[in-house]
Amino acid sequence: MTTTTTEGVQQTGTPQQAPRSGIPPWLRKVASISEVWTFVILVALVAVFSTAAPGKFFTAYDLTQIAVNAAIYLVLGVGMTFVVITSGIDLSIGSVLVLAAVAAGEYNLHNGGPDANWTTVAVCIAIALVVGTLWGALQGRLVATGKVPPLIVTLGGLGTALGIAELITGGQDPAGAAASNLQNTLGYGKLFGIPWLVILAAAVTLVFGLVLTRTRFGTYTLAIGSNAAAGQRAGIRVGRHLVKVYALMGLLAGLGAVMWLASFGTTSIAGHSSDNLKVITAVVLGGTSLFGGRGSVLGTVIGVFIPAVLTTGLIVVGVQQYWQDVAVGIVLVAAVYVDQVRRKTRERV
Repeated sequence: MTTTTTEGVQQTGTPQQAPRSGIPPWLRKVASISEVWTFVILVALVAVFSTAAPGKFFTAYDLTQIAVNAAIYLVLGVGMTFVVITSGIDLSIGSVLVLAAVAAGEYNLHNGGPDANWTTVAVCIAIALVVGTLWGALQGRLVATGKVPPLIVTLGGLGTALGIAELITGGQDPAGAAASNLQNTLGYGKLFGIPWLVILAAAVTLVFGLVLTRTRFGTYTLAIGSNAAAGQRAGIRVGRHLVKVYALMGLLAGLGAVMWLASFGTTSIAGHSSDNLKVITAVVLGGTSLFGGRGSVLGTVIGVFIPAVLTTGLIVVGVQQYWQDVAVGIVLVAAVYVDQVRRKTRERV
């Protein structure tokens, strides 16, 4: 799951220039891989916080909490990776997650509440996934056929989905939104000491990492991001594919809703306003270009852990909570700046 780009096809057959410096070719090749630099940043953050708070950071408990906290954002990040590769963006993921959680939670509330049986749990999961998928497909349809910029469509989706959730609940988180069966298994359960939430996120990451690199769906996604017009001429149904990509993002937002209900037992209507910032930051940090055509799920995995480590580290060293969002925002701007510099450098070569 290394960085995947269609540009590699264009570069095939180009005569290799002799290295002008004493740097070995293999080292130059490694240094050109986005995931390597992102991983170096992650290791540097761990080293800094481990030095600042010896014995308090990077403990087994911290690692488990970081992995659990990152699990939902990793699932969202996988979907966002596909969207951003197509030169799109989805600002509505937090609100779609809330809407899917509210829809599932309301059904659970009226069919047993905390004591709901497994049949009700299964229906709730299906509701969350369907609501997320349909919302994503609707937004994809507007982007593909309505020719409305993704930024505008998903910005409107952000407000609309959250508004509908608030209309349903009166703006209050419904009590008994999650069944204890769901919480005691997916939420708190472990397999060989590994939380089920982390296992689920890892499975989603592996599956869609392979989809991006080994399937026609992934190839079309990269081709559309590189040059949609060329993809259309090559026979790709660009509009239909974009609907599928945004529907995938919605599906994973619905899955994120299930994971949130399992983990916290509530819909947290007011608690997802910065999900889009965190996820987009992770995706861009992972090397996926906001200009489309380049990115990898592996990079997103590393990118998700950078804000998670940053947030946990700031808490451990005693930095005020409000500074955490400031730090994540600065990291996002820095990542986009570096992406632009790399893009211009590559175009000059």
